Amino acid sequence: MSREDFKHRTKDYALRVIKLVQSLPPDPVAKTLGLQLLRSGTSVAANYRAAVRGKSRADFIAKMGIVEEECDESLLWMELLIDAGLVPQTKLTSLISEGGEILAITVSSIKTARRGN
Repeated sequence: MSREDFKHRTKDYALRVIKLVQSLPPDPVAKTLGLQLLRSGTSVAANYRAAVRGKSRADFIAKMGIVEEECDESLLWMELLIDAGLVPQTKLTSLISEGGEILAITVSSIKTARRGN
């Protein structure tokens, strides 16, 4: 997958997160979890863009580490929305799967960059 393709994929993930958060019930817990998800889910795309513009390999690796953390965090917020009974699991299956794939690609990219390939 090219950098440009992955840039679009992370942006699409962020847009899906935005739509999910907009659809959450008007509940104080849902709002709190939703805001956390919104922050971390959109951060995946923003930090990937920053990583691509990294000034060095070390800068790229550090910024990709942030992408990894934010993606993993967004998965946590979605799991909590499900476990708290605020969103049915079936509604999030596809988005959680996409987050897992983005996370795996990110981890692989970090490993490759560390090897110097």
